[in-house]
Amino acid sequence: MDYDIAIIGLGPAGATLARLLKPGLKVLALDKKQQCGEEGFQKPCGGLLATDAQRSFVRFGVNLPTSVLADPQIFSVKTYDLQTRLIRNYQRTYVNINRHRFDLWLKTLIPASVDIRHDSLCRKITRRDDGLYHLRFTDSGTEQEAVVKYVVGADGANSMLRRMLYPDHEIRKYLSIQQWFVDKHPVPFYSCIFDNAVTDCYAWSMSKDGYFILGGAFAMKNGNQQFETLKTRLEPYSFTFGDVVKTEKCIVLCPSKMTDFRCGKDNVFLIGEAAGFISASSLEGISYAFDSAEILSKILNAEHAFPHRAYQKGTLKLRLKLFGKIVKAAILTSPLLRGLIMRSKISHVDMTTQK
Repeated sequence: MDYDIAIIGLGPAGATLARLLKPGLKVLALDKKQQCGEEGFQKPCGGLLATDAQRSFVRFGVNLPTSVLADPQIFSVKTYDLQTRLIRNYQRTYVNINRHRFDLWLKTLIPASVDIRHDSLCRKITRRDDGLYHLRFTDSGTEQEAVVKYVVGADGANSMLRRMLYPDHEIRKYLSIQQWFVDKHPVPFYSCIFDNAVTDCYAWSMSKDGYFILGGAFAMKNGNQQFETLKTRLEPYSFTFGDVVKTEKCIVLCPSKMTDFRCGKDNVFLIGEAAGFISASSLEGISYAFDSAEILSKILNAEHAFPHRAYQKGTLKLRLKLFGKIVKAAILTSPLLRGLIMRSKISHVDMTTQK
C-alpha cells in the first residue's frame, strides 16, 4: 500500500480535508489545477462566500487574505421576478471573491506531509481483491500509479467516483453558463433572477473587478438558447451587455430528494458536491464542502472501525439541512408562491436615492 488515503480534487472540499487530516496518515492528493497562476483549469463560479462558509473560517481559526477578495463588496441582492415584474432588495452579507485565487490559496494551507500532485488527472480506479484501490493518474502529463486504502471523491458535480459507485442513480443536473462583460453599469450590483420562461431554477448577476457577470442554471438540452433568451428579456430592466469577454460552462447538481445525497461505500467516500451536498435553492456549495470535509476528517483521523457508518451518521444534520433547501427551492421557483412572498415585502429594504 502506497498511501492510506487518496483525495481526488482539491477544491474547497478536498483542500479542507487534506489540511485537516493528521500528519501520521499517508495522503495523496490529485488536483487538475496548476500550482499557481491563471493558466490551466479554473472552476466556473460566481465567487460569493455565504455566511455559512464564513462561519467555517471562524471554526477553523483561518483568516481570509485580501489577495482573494474581489471589488466591490456589496451588501444587498436585487431580486427580479420576470413573471410578475416585481423587484425587491434583500440584505445579504456575501463576501465577493476571485474563485480561482481562493482555490489556489486553500491549497497553500495544506501541510507539507500531504503528497500533492498539481496539474494531474485521475484516469482509472480499480478495486483489488484485497479491498485496496489501484489508481492510475497523469501527473504533469506522466502516467503514474498508486495503491491506497481509502479514496475520497472531492471531484465535484461530474464526479468520476460518484458515477463508479452509483452508476444507476440519476440526480437532477443543470448546465451552468456564465458570461463576463466589461461592467458598464453606473452602480455595481448583485442580482437574483427568476424567469420560469427560460429555467425552472434561477439566474444571477454580479459586478466583480471591473467586469459584469451574468449566469444561470438551465436545462441540459437547450441551455445555450435559453441563456441568450434570458439576456434579451433582461434588457428592459437596464441590464447592459457589451462584447463577451469570456464564456464559462459546467454541470451543476441540484438535489431534489434525500436519496440524492450519497456518502459513498466500500472504502470510497464522497464529500462536497460529489456527494450532492449543494443547496437546491441557491446552488451554494462551498459551505457544505467545508462541513462534509470537516466531518470526514474527524472520522479518518480517529481511524474509526466503521468509518462509513460514522460518516453517514455524522452528515445526517447536514443532509436534513440540505433537504430544507430542497423545500425552499420548490417555494422560490413556484411563480405563485414567489409572487406572494415578494408582494408581502418581507425583509425588503427600500432604496433611497440622494440627489
